[in-house]
Amino acid sequence: MPQFPPIPPLADNDIHVWHTPWPGGKGETYFAALVAAYAGPGAPDIVRGDQGKPRLPPPFDGLGFSWSHSGDVAVLAIGRGPAGFLLGVDVETERPRARALELARRFFAADEAAWLESLPEDGRVAGFIALWTAKEAVLKAHGGGLSYGLHRAAFTLRGDQALPLVFDGDLGPADAWQVRPLALGEGRRGAVAWRGGERRVRVFTSSL
Repeated sequence: MPQFPPIPPLADNDIHVWHTPWPGGKGETYFAALVAAYAGPGAPDIVRGDQGKPRLPPPFDGLGFSWSHSGDVAVLAIGRGPAGFLLGVDVETERPRARALELARRFFAADEAAWLESLPEDGRVAGFIALWTAKEAVLKAHGGGLSYGLHRAAFTLRGDQALPLVFDGDLGPADAWQVRPLALGEGRRGAVAWRGGERRVRVFTSSL
């Protein structure tokens, strides 16, 4: 059984985010054990939806969770809500992305791509990653993943925070969602998203 620090109490209005190294496949084993610790006695095995979204079956499905990794770091987000609580997280490594504008024109909403194009070249990567992590977090929470369409979750940016603007299809409405940037240290950007009202986001670190 993986070892981790004592689990802090998870209030109904909290989202806990665990920030850890990523040791390959062992990371999912660690996160699964962490989810089980939050779920409590009798926690079932994690199952996956049609698009691969991990979840707990009823009656434990009020515990929403999501994980993501990039390079040598990973994050797990976890929170309690109604049955089927939608929660997603994404982390990305900051690095030069020569095709950022090309990718935005191809996959983002038109207004997002135009906004990125209006930025000075040295600011485009940060803007691109802020939008990308927000979109990924929402689509992972929804369960459709990238195949659902990045353009179907459109945002506007205020500083480093992506604000939901227009969500298409069963993602909507946009104002039903909360999206928060994550401070994960130099060279990393992340976002956590959930469907529902305001919550407190608490970030914890673990060395595995």
